[in-house]
Amino acid sequence: MSALGSAWGVLALFLIPWGGGIPGGVLLAKARGLPWPETATLYFISDLIQAAIFEPLMRAVARGARGNPRMDAARAQFRRYLETTASAYGRNGGPLTLFLVAFGVDPFTGRAASAVAGHGIFSGWTLAIAGDMLFFAVMMASTLWLKSMLGNGTVVSLIVLGAAFGLPALVQRLRKSKC
Repeated sequence: MSALGSAWGVLALFLIPWGGGIPGGVLLAKARGLPWPETATLYFISDLIQAAIFEPLMRAVARGARGNPRMDAARAQFRRYLETTASAYGRNGGPLTLFLVAFGVDPFTGRAASAVAGHGIFSGWTLAIAGDMLFFAVMMASTLWLKSMLGNGTVVSLIVLGAAFGLPALVQRLRKSKC
């Protein structure tokens, strides 16, 4: 298979939102002989593609919501949700907090939180993608490490996805039980 063909398959997996395609994409890149810098670049490109799709959708929904009482209520609720989410990562709502929201949730929520905080397209997506790239680095390292230990890509993918989605809920439950 050509290098370009190898890259397309990996990029397609990385375009699956909310981290679901990371373990599969990383394992496919490894199996196809793509070095980690190229793999990370493909993930970065997937973030740019998703930003190009999400930003106009976010703006269209926001424009359409103006003046509609139900949409205004939904937008206010979403703002409260973002503020609550951001408060878990820090109090000031500054760049580090927004970076951590993107790392801890996803780049779409990171971008929406940055918009609520008053950041424009460039700075908002820079923070969101930077946080998501750190998340990718952690997921990629975990996937490759587990693959070297277990040898089974399917099991590795299930473990990494389970940990990515289950550990935050477990930590939150443990925090609540200590209060």
